[in-house]
Amino acid sequence: MTKAKSSRFALAAALVLAGLVLFSCTSSTPPKFQLLETSVAEMHAAFRSGKLTCRQLVQAYLNRIEKQDQSSGLNAIVVVNPRALEVADALDKEFRQTQKLRPLHGIPIIVKDNYDTKDLQTSGGSAALKGSIPPDDAFQVKKLREAGAIVLAKSNMAEWAFSPYVTESSIAGVTRNPYDLERVPAGSSGGTAAAVSANFGAIGLGTDTGNSIRGPSSHNGLVGIRSTMGLTSRDGIIPLYLRNDIGGPMARTVTDAVRVFEVIAGYDPADPITEMCQGKIPDNYQQFLIKDGLKGARIGVFRKYVDAKSGDPQVKTIMEKAIADLRSLGAEVVDPVEIIDFDELTDNIWCNQFRHDVNGYLDSLGENAPVKNLTEVFESGLFSPYIEQRLKNALAVTVPPAQQEPPCLDLFHDPRNIAFRTAVLAAMDKDNLDAIVYPTWSNPPRKIGNMESPAGDNSQYLAPHTGFPAITVPMGFTYEALPAGMTFVGRLFSEPALIKFAYAYEQGTNHRHSPAAFPAVD
Repeated sequence: MTKAKSSRFALAAALVLAGLVLFSCTSSTPPKFQLLETSVAEMHAAFRSGKLTCRQLVQAYLNRIEKQDQSSGLNAIVVVNPRALEVADALDKEFRQTQKLRPLHGIPIIVKDNYDTKDLQTSGGSAALKGSIPPDDAFQVKKLREAGAIVLAKSNMAEWAFSPYVTESSIAGVTRNPYDLERVPAGSSGGTAAAVSANFGAIGLGTDTGNSIRGPSSHNGLVGIRSTMGLTSRDGIIPLYLRNDIGGPMARTVTDAVRVFEVIAGYDPADPITEMCQGKIPDNYQQFLIKDGLKGARIGVFRKYVDAKSGDPQVKTIMEKAIADLRSLGAEVVDPVEIIDFDELTDNIWCNQFRHDVNGYLDSLGENAPVKNLTEVFESGLFSPYIEQRLKNALAVTVPPAQQEPPCLDLFHDPRNIAFRTAVLAAMDKDNLDAIVYPTWSNPPRKIGNMESPAGDNSQYLAPHTGFPAITVPMGFTYEALPAGMTFVGRLFSEPALIKFAYAYEQGTNHRHSPAAFPAVD
């Protein structure tokens, strides 16, 4: 065991001295609070009734992490917050004094290790950033803390967010899938996905450049939201390709994902692209949690992904069932939807701007940055072997994005993205569609170490290169125990509609269940 892992295990153990004893105030032999699959609303109801405190809730989650994360080999957590119980105590005191709960009062969250946290290491999965403490919180983290959330732990990720397929880093090693520990949780937000799915925290934050909120959510039976570009701030998130990066919630239910989303959505002067969202945000997003929200909706099926030749037949079978369920829940289904010149429009649409973007992030850390630029990262040798070529490729790009050929501009000014977005909108307008659906992945989670079988990642284009929002929702299981998800993609700032559709589908099907390998802890 490495020194880094020994120290974080010791820290976790030190935080779990009291065990799990959550008693009701009204029974002589009270039951423990049921932690598995518990929602934010249920936690808040328990706070109000006096059956639960913030401290007890935090302690319960710490207990699960200590007992199940490393012993199982899941390895979702990089570091737990040594002040989590102290913060919980302060929130308990506040509630006793005010009898009011903030929107996420006392709710323990799991934060991907590429979000700046002013009191916890932020490494981006890189051993080269070990011990790096940013000067302040990422905008989304700040907003969640203001809403009363408690940063419980930082989660493992694909190093520098490079891989959509695996969650492996030089800072913490390999994270596994809680539904089958021989399989991957996808990448790069697989640590958050695995932790939230295994009930190590109430809700989580991931980031998504081309896949990494929606893919891991699909592989781990979760709901994941990638917002419209410009609706959520990217400030304080270690970038991959900033023009495509989005941060957002990963949760066990649509409702909890939306609770997080409405806290983090909004204008941030530190991220100028969020100027686009001003005047486009409703009073709240929870009002769109409507059980019959699919009635009358026009939903298009993107057959290119449903019928992918390399797709797994069991994924296709449950996707066909999901389409039938959409109809039974009141949607008008248009099948198929064709996007003219899809392959041609998406060819060469990515920009390799990692070196430029990450150097800007490292500069923002000031004098205390462990490394000053990507060249120093590479020269340190502190990286996983599987990303060496990616680092070399990034270092080979020496000109700023706007000076590349063709110029690499943001999604709303780059001619390639404009052309692709126009084509997708034309397809939607042709059939008056409210959303497009497809399987988030066309294949089940791969076995760890298998990089040869078909991957099936369908998330890389429709949302990331149009700027459109997307929500993935559990749609069932393949091979009895492997989760799969369905993605809804809508127009710019159509989150209210997507929330209605996702919630109605979730409530009408109820596919989510917790992984059997992670039961309640005594």
